Amino acid sequence: MATIADRVFDNGLTVLDTEADRVDITSQIATTYAEATSTFTLGNSTSLSIGAPADRGAGGREVTVAAITDGSVTSSDTATHFALVDTGNSRLLVAGALSASKAVAIGGTFTLDAFTVGIPDPA
Repeated sequence: MATIADRVFDNGLTVLDTEADRVDITSQIATTYAEATSTFTLGNSTSLSIGAPADRGAGGREVTVAAITDGSVTSSDTATHFALVDTGNSRLLVAGALSASKAVAIGGTFTLDAFTVGIPDPA
């Protein structure tokens, strides 16, 4: 089994803090930048605050994305996933499931509780 130093994990997770500048809520998991910001997006916010890497409870490292309170809804549907993107470089950085689905209506706002993104220790 490999051992990976925290520094390796931290440098990977630091990309989220230094490059992610938008969070989208999506109707399904996005696997590309276009899916995250166009095909599946239901709304977005550019008010991102991502903390420094820290120990992950289940082993590994994680960052915490602060709560989003000002998301703009651009399409009506049920949001099931989130995507963190780098708009300057048109890159999807991470996508995952929301803790609970949310019905949203165009023209409204959305909020997200703080959540974590992590890299587990190797098996």
